[in-house]
Amino acid sequence: MKLHYGLNDFKDIDWLAVLQIAAPFIVVGLILILIALFDLYRHRNERSNVLLWTIVILFFNTIGPILYFTIGRKGEKPNEVRN
Repeated sequence: MKLHYGLNDFKDIDWLAVLQIAAPFIVVGLILILIALFDLYRHRNERSNVLLWTIVILFFNTIGPILYFTIGRKGEKPNEVRN
């Protein structure tokens, strides 16, 4: 069994087969990012820490949008009257 692989071993990989498996995951991740950024932009006046959520969504690719939709959307309503 070979324990160390070099850069020359990448030429033996069937990249088309890898792309067919990886493409749906990449597309779903990009769609999640775009929907989260669009929602954050639409509700930027209601949300706090917009810049922080933008960074989380962009740099934590799949988990960032999921965190935003579960935690970040619990913003304050601007029309509520505070005592």
